[in-house]
Parts: sequence; C-alpha cells; structure tokens
Amino acid sequence: MTMKDILIKSVAVAAISLMAARANAQTGNPYIHDPSTIVECEGKYYTFGTGGGGLISEDGWTWESGAVRPGGGVAPDAIRIGDRYMVVYAAGAKGGVNGHKSRVYMMWNKTLDPNSPDFAYTEAIDIAGSDGYEDCDGIDPGLLMGPDGRLWLVYGTYFGYIRIVEMDPRSGLVKEGAEPVDVAISCEAAEMIYEDGWYYLLATHGTCCDGANSTYQTIVGRSRNPLGPYVDNIGRDMMQGGGKLVLASEKNRIGAGHFGRFIVDEGVEKMSVHFEGDLDRSGRSVLAIRPLLWKNGWPLAGEILEDGNYGIVSCRRGNALELAVKTVRMEGARRAFGGFGGQRAPGQGNAQAAAPQQRPAVQEAPKPVPEQTLADVIGTWPEGDIPVRLGADMFRPHQDWTITALNDREGYLGGPYYRISINGTERTLTATADREVEAVDGFTGEDCQLWRIEQLTDGSWRIMPKAVPGTDEKLALISIADGTPTLGRFDFSSDNSKWYFRTH
Repeated sequence: MTMKDILIKSVAVAAISLMAARANAQTGNPYIHDPSTIVECEGKYYTFGTGGGGLISEDGWTWESGAVRPGGGVAPDAIRIGDRYMVVYAAGAKGGVNGHKSRVYMMWNKTLDPNSPDFAYTEAIDIAGSDGYEDCDGIDPGLLMGPDGRLWLVYGTYFGYIRIVEMDPRSGLVKEGAEPVDVAISCEAAEMIYEDGWYYLLATHGTCCDGANSTYQTIVGRSRNPLGPYVDNIGRDMMQGGGKLVLASEKNRIGAGHFGRFIVDEGVEKMSVHFEGDLDRSGRSVLAIRPLLWKNGWPLAGEILEDGNYGIVSCRRGNALELAVKTVRMEGARRAFGGFGGQRAPGQGNAQAAAPQQRPAVQEAPKPVPEQTLADVIGTWPEGDIPVRLGADMFRPHQDWTITALNDREGYLGGPYYRISINGTERTLTATADREVEAVDGFTGEDCQLWRIEQLTDGSWRIMPKAVPGTDEKLALISIADGTPTLGRFDFSSDNSKWYFRTH
C-alpha cells in the first residue's frame, strides 16, 4: 500500500469516526421549516422558509429570525442572478381536487436586507404549477443557474411527478416554447445542482411534518442532461423510485430534507437542510449546515469537527503537528536480534555476539509497555511559548491536541471557531505576525488563537486562523516541508494545504 493510499484510508476512517459523534449545531434561534438555499447578500446570509419570513446570520453560524419574504406559501427558494435576487415560492389555489391545485410564484429584489433603502420586492408573478387534476402538485420549487447560463425550475411532491422546466433568466418566466418534463416520483422538495458535467437532482424521500417521528431523507440522482433521465449510483431511474442517500437522521436530529448548496471556495462547499425534529430543542424543525463532500462523483454530507483529543496530521507526508521539544524515549525491552532471542547493546549493529545465545528453558511472557503520559515528559519542556514542527506520528503527549469548539462566539458558515491546545496544558496554537505558528502558554481569546476547521470536498480538512496579526490576508495552516508547518495561501490542489485528524 502506498503512502497516498494510507492517507486516503486514514481520512476515510477519521470521517467515519466523526460521523458517529454528535455534531455541533447552529446557534441562536435557527428555527425554520423548508429552508431555501442559503444566499449571501452584502455580507450577511439569508434563508427563507414556509409561511413567509426566514433567518438572517451575520457570520453563518448564529441565526436569528428577520428575513422578509411576502406572499406566505410554502417551501421557497432563492438565487442571485446578476445584480438581482430571484425568490420563488408555492401557494395553493381554490378549486381542483384533493387540494393539489398549486401555483409557483416569482419575485425580484435588488437586495435581501430589509433595512436597505433598495429593499422592495416586485409583484409576485404566477410562473408554473398544477391544475389539481394532473399527476403533479406544483409546490416545493427549486432553482439552478447552469454553467451555460440556462435557468431551470424544478417542482413537485409525492402527489405525482417531480417536474423540470427551463426558465428565462432575464424575465424569470418560463422560457417561450419550454414544456415541463417529468423526472422523478416518490419524493419532494427537489433541488438541482451542477458539477463536473453532471446535473444532480437532490430530493427528499420519506414522511415530513411529524417532528421526532419524521422519516425524511435527502437522496440524489444524476444526469448529463438537465431534463434527465436521473439515475442513482446503482442505475435506478428516479422515475422508478431510485435515489442515493446523501443525509438521513442523526442521533438527536431527525428527518433531513430541503437540500441547498453553497460554494465557499474551491474545495470548500456547504450543504443546508432542515431537520424535522431537533430533540435538544423541543423537537422543533431547525436549520442545519454540513460540509458537502464529493465521493466517486456523488455528493455526500460531511461532518463538523467534534470536541476531543486528536493528532493533527499533514496529508503531505503523514507527519503530525507537534511541539518542538526534545523527544523523551519510552521505557521497554529492546527487540531481540541474532541467535535465539538475545539482545544487543545500543550501537552493536548487526554483529553477532561473541558467544552464541542459547534459548532459555522458559521464555518470559510479553508485557505491555505503558503509554507515555504528559507527566513523563512535561518536566523536560521549556517554559513559556514553544515553536511547533512536524514529526513522525507516534501518539506522544507533545502531539496530543485538545480541540474545543467555542460555540458562544461568532463563527463562519456552518461552523464554530475552535481553540487548539496541547492536552492537559495551556499551550495554545497561535498564528504569529511573521506568518508562523507556535504554542503560546495561555489562551487570550484573540483572533490569532481562534481556528476555522472545515472539511473539504475530498474528506480532508482545512485549518485557518480567524486572523493573522498585521495582515488582512486569509491564510491557512500548510506544510512547506516534511517537518515545517507555516501559514500560507490555501491551495486545494496541493496536499500541503490539507490535514486529517487521528483520535488520541
């Protein structure tokens, strides 16, 4: 097995182990049902929900009510097109049968900030829907602007088919001559995204609106053509009920649905959903944001790093971030070489002992060698601040980092800032003014000691200080040599910029 294979396996193991842990949740009041795709406007984040209104966040971590969307209705979506924002939602109409006569409405706005003097929605225009008799319920609209500038609208629920129709991106109306195409059944709350030559149809399967008993799951199929057919990872057409799982329930959050995608940077993507029932919040429906991973051409929900003790390991070579201190040797028997179990003295090399070794009549049973502890080594460390380096990953105390989410502070889209310190000490990883990193003896809470830790689309992780003294440049923790960590520009194409975590 090559080193690259080992690193990939390690990343996968780390990701799987983290999935079992309880994720840090959005803070504030993230209560919403059927959230739209998150949209950024003038430095703030917005998402709209069923019933009108929605949430606003200054940083993407703490959310509060305050977004404004007239018209009421259900399951909106939002997208920026040029210098305008297009918002769609669905509402029922009188007549028809079984309550399935529904319409999709569209509005424009120059800004989503309700306090801006430019804030003013256009009149809502009916653009699509169902007549109550056909095999479709025209609600739950979703929008995609493709790489070729073509705009697509997807809508529908369990009552019949999910449909896609091309739109005019200038007017927001159905493109002249375009007709809706049926692409899926047995799902709702569909959304389209594009990646690497594929159109992906993400939808929600299962039951909704039942709190802790909801069975919502986010599923996906893909096609080279925006009008389908959409098939899953084993070749099942979504018109036949196919769909690969993206995200389901967690231990304490139930029913994941209403997918949205937000691209932060190359290799840094987020997905949003709501959980139908958050058991830690009275079973209410809440907004959730996860890293969006891509594995073998398929989207997959990633994880927010959980509090714990970790080895921080570079994907460049597999060396671990450590204090630059003298290595303390562990106690334990040396390996036997030559003869029948004899031992060599240090520096003896491979030469045979002058006198042949004889196998003892009774061999001593192997004994465990005690793990090295902080108490064994801390007396050899210098006082005060200590530089850091990269060294062979050996699970030693000077490589044992405690990572703690600072949930009561501001964060970033989908995550909190973290403190990173050597387990059992106050030595805290800190960005310095000369664009280096060191372990400072004490936590001050300054921006240079707050770390943004995000899972990348390939399953590895990016580690960034909130700020570096003396510069506004966004820098990340990188490895410029097998033993040298530093701060530099993040480059998703380079393993120098990527890390993974081993559980200590």
